[in-house]
Amino acid sequence: MSDQATLKGWTIIPKPQTVQHKAGVSLLPMCGRVNEPRAFGDERQVLATQLADDIRAVTGLEWDIATGDRWPGFITLTTLDDLHARPSGAYTLDVTKDGVTVRGADFEGVRNGVQTLRQLIRQCGAALPCLHIEDEPAFETRGYYLDVTRGRVPTLDWLKHWADKLCLYKYNQLQLYVEHTFRFDGMSETWRGSSPLAPRDILEFDDYCAERGLELVPSVSTFGHLYMALRTQSLRDLGEFPENADEPFGFIDRMRHHTLNISDDRAFDLSCRLIDDYLQLFRSDKFNICADETFDLGKGRSKPLAERIGVAAMYADYVTRLCRHLETQGKKPMMWGDIALEHPEILGRLPETVTLLNWQYDPRVTDEKIRTVARSGARQIVCPAVWCWNALLPRIDDAWNNITRMARYGTQYGAQGMLVTDWGDLGHVNDPRMAIPGMIIGAQESWNPGRTPDETDMLRRVSRLEYRDASGELLDILTHASHAVSFEWNHLITWLELDDGRGGVNTGVLQTIPGLLPEDERPDDVVRALQDGSRAPSLAESRRMLLRYLKHHVTLGETADHLLQTSARRISAIAATSGPWTNGDAAAFRVAIEGQRLLNRVGLRLASETGVIGTVQSGEAIQHDDAANLAEALEIWMEAYAAQWGMTSRDSELHRLQEVVFRVAEHLRSANGARSVL
Repeated sequence: MSDQATLKGWTIIPKPQTVQHKAGVSLLPMCGRVNEPRAFGDERQVLATQLADDIRAVTGLEWDIATGDRWPGFITLTTLDDLHARPSGAYTLDVTKDGVTVRGADFEGVRNGVQTLRQLIRQCGAALPCLHIEDEPAFETRGYYLDVTRGRVPTLDWLKHWADKLCLYKYNQLQLYVEHTFRFDGMSETWRGSSPLAPRDILEFDDYCAERGLELVPSVSTFGHLYMALRTQSLRDLGEFPENADEPFGFIDRMRHHTLNISDDRAFDLSCRLIDDYLQLFRSDKFNICADETFDLGKGRSKPLAERIGVAAMYADYVTRLCRHLETQGKKPMMWGDIALEHPEILGRLPETVTLLNWQYDPRVTDEKIRTVARSGARQIVCPAVWCWNALLPRIDDAWNNITRMARYGTQYGAQGMLVTDWGDLGHVNDPRMAIPGMIIGAQESWNPGRTPDETDMLRRVSRLEYRDASGELLDILTHASHAVSFEWNHLITWLELDDGRGGVNTGVLQTIPGLLPEDERPDDVVRALQDGSRAPSLAESRRMLLRYLKHHVTLGETADHLLQTSARRISAIAATSGPWTNGDAAAFRVAIEGQRLLNRVGLRLASETGVIGTVQSGEAIQHDDAANLAEALEIWMEAYAAQWGMTSRDSELHRLQEVVFRVAEHLRSANGARSVL
């Protein structure tokens, strides 16, 4: 058998631009050395250490690290001779029998070449294929956007682990989404009980990211999405609807309301205070003011101003003031582009220095809004999503379709880069490890868009590289499991939050029901009933309408259950032969699949209780005498889920998710008791 035959099956993600395979194999010495000069800025030799650590982990060999021309290494890190001819981030990698050389156009280039070499070492061990790689990124900015505010605040250890993974796949920017989960001085009412990040966390994490070639960009809500702040005694008067501040907490309400009343001068002072306090902790020269989804703008306290100058002018003037405020401090403003695209006249009024983060999450997204921004002359970064929010299992198909389309449009219309988003709507029930497939797809498409022939090929490569799955089947199994979701987390939240807390109906939640399904799947009769304003439905009627609306999906529960059980068995078998997975990936998959099985059963039972489906149609999973068992299974599952939560996250809002599950368990028991009495 030839040397090359023994090494087949390795892959590099993102795929390099060019790879020339050479004859032979490079055998790493038992006592080798990595030589890394100080010239390109890696003062702590992080890159050399990454290589030495991977060599130790894969081969058991201890390697030395040195710098200077008197300490040659078998692996040499250096800069390219023709620096000015290559873009930032470009590199070459040469693996020969006599040694390995990584040459980069700059620090980022060397870093990128090192990550390619690390991936080879992780798959091939001490016997590396001889080759020559020339590579460079398609997008200048390859960023990741992580929600750390809507229920889940990661531990610092997990954030560092995530930064390491982003580095391995050649991302160069990271942003953390913050609404209320940061310990701003004088704002304890806002962040209390949320396990917030502190200044020390940011300082330490900023250093950690910088050493790995990641720019940590500050991002904080300064306009919309100020739900927790505008519910406090101290700040509620700055909201559009302060009279709603004492309404019960709601996951859905948190997503839709609580925008600053910018007709009050104190609002600008608050926005500037958040910006000024936060930016001092970061070395980045950028700042994301967010300013997205300002749903209430001009509808409440600021309505007189809106009637006088219009909502578009109000918005444009306010974000322009915030951008100018940042410019005076030498910062480059960034902001989400959704409101400007809803009111295109805003585009021409924004400062030239602002970068629009153009988020489009539809898997079938068109180029319309990317083209609109490009024609306006504004700078933009395209922003797809990993498609994990509101779900226990990742929607990998949707992530693939959304990310690949957005990368193509970004390339076509000259976008500065791509920012892959990872949201945690409705309590952040999605385990952060579920986002890994989407994150890696984003890495591929932001580096070398369109190079992977299809989703199947991509998932096979990710399975092998990231999860050490020789079969390459793991993510295909997980993708099929995600197709077996018949009753979703957001369906359950909607069912619960239709109750306004006083036995009546939360009309705001009722209005969100149509958005639970794509337009081509919405049953017309239920839509008409929801739109009927002649009378207000009771809570029981509203919940029945919800389940009628979802009936087609809910009734798939039993077929879905079989697929989920099969998926769990197959993933367990792969985990047993793939070696230990880092950070409990296998356990996280198992808990997510079991949780979805239980959600599907809950949907069947709720639909049966309301008469939407019959007990014969719905099967044994929801027989009346099984309610107590289902309630207990939910509570046992929540214990396992909470344990996995602690692997990545602080306590944060875990208690809210527990309350959701326990409320459902109590409902099951009480409903079963009522039936038993009857």
